[in-house]
Amino acid sequence: MVFLKILQTYTQNVLSTGDQDDDALEDPARLPYFPACSFATILEDIVTQLHILDECNSETRISKVKSDMTALLTRKYGVAEKAVKDELDDINLNNLHCVEYKLDKLQWDRKLVHQVLTETYLNLSKERKFQTLVEYVDNIETKLRRELNRQLRQQRIHVKSVTYDTNTEIERLKSNLEDSELNSQTRGRYVGGWQRARTEQHLQTIYDKEIVPIHNIEHLKTKIDQEQRVHTEIEVLINIKINEVLEKVEEWMSKYDKDMENMDLKIQLKRNEYEHTYDRRLELEQTLEKHAELIKNWVAFKEEREAIRQYREKMTTAAVAVQAWWRGLLVRLQLGPYKVVKRKGAANKADEKAGKKKK
Repeated sequence: MVFLKILQTYTQNVLSTGDQDDDALEDPARLPYFPACSFATILEDIVTQLHILDECNSETRISKVKSDMTALLTRKYGVAEKAVKDELDDINLNNLHCVEYKLDKLQWDRKLVHQVLTETYLNLSKERKFQTLVEYVDNIETKLRRELNRQLRQQRIHVKSVTYDTNTEIERLKSNLEDSELNSQTRGRYVGGWQRARTEQHLQTIYDKEIVPIHNIEHLKTKIDQEQRVHTEIEVLINIKINEVLEKVEEWMSKYDKDMENMDLKIQLKRNEYEHTYDRRLELEQTLEKHAELIKNWVAFKEEREAIRQYREKMTTAAVAVQAWWRGLLVRLQLGPYKVVKRKGAANKADEKAGKKKK
C-alpha cells in the first residue's frame, strides 16, 4: 500500500508537470524509467535483506526443523500421506499459543512477503508496473470479502436457527406452564381438603391423649408445691450452717494473716543478712581478682625486664666481639690508625732514583 501511495503521488506530479515518456503516455499504469529503476532497486535491496535475514536466523530454522521433524521423517522414509489434507485438522484449539504454530505462521508470512516482493520487483524491472502488487492486493481483498460474506451467511443461518429453536422452546414452555397451572390448582384443592380433614383428626387425637395427662399435671403441681416448701426449709438450715462455717473461716484467715506477717518479717531479716553476706563475698572476690591481676602484671614485668637485660647483655657481648675482630683486622692489615707511616727522607730518595732512571 505504501508503494501504491508513492506511485499515485509520483503519477500526479508527473501528470501535473507533463514530464512523461511515450510508454507512460500509452499505458498510464506504467512508470517512467527512472522511478521504476529506483523502486526496483529498493525492492531488490529489501529482497536481499530478507534472504540474508532468513539464512542467518539459524535458531528459528532449527526450531522449525524440530517442530516439523515428524513430517520430514515421513517424507524421508516414503510414508504415505493423506490425499486431501485440511490444515485445521492438525491444529489443537486448546493450545493455540504453542511455538510450532507461531513458527508456521512466521514461515508462511516470510514466504508470502518474499514472493510478493520478488514478483513485484520482476514486474517493475520488466514492465515498469506495480501490476503484480495490485493483483495481490485485489486478490487479498477478494478473499477477505468472500470470507466475510461467507461468515455473514453463516451468522444469518445461525441466527435463524437459534430464533426458530427459541420460539419452539417458548411455545413448549407456554404449554407446560398452562398444564402446570391446571395441575397446581387441582392439587391445591385436593391438598386443602386433605389438610382440613387431617387437622380435625389431629385435634381430636390430641384431645383424647391430653385429657389424662392434664389430671396428672394437676396432681404433680400439688406435689411440687409441697416439695418446694420442704426445699425452702432445708435451704434455710444450710444457710445457717454456711454462715457459721464462714465465721470460723474468717477467724482462721485473720490468724493466718498474722502468722504470715511474722514469717515475712523473719524472711526479710534473713534476706537482708544474706544480701549483706553476698555483697561481702563479691567484694572479697573482686579484691582477690585485683591482687591476682597485680601479681600477674608484676611477674610479667620482671620477666620482660629480665629478657631486656639478657638481650642488652647479649648485644653488648656481640658488639665487643665484633669490635675486637675489626680492630684485629685493622692491626693485621695495617689500616686506619694502625697504618705504617713512611719517613720523609726515604721518600725523597726514592723520588730521585725514579727521576734518574727516566733521564
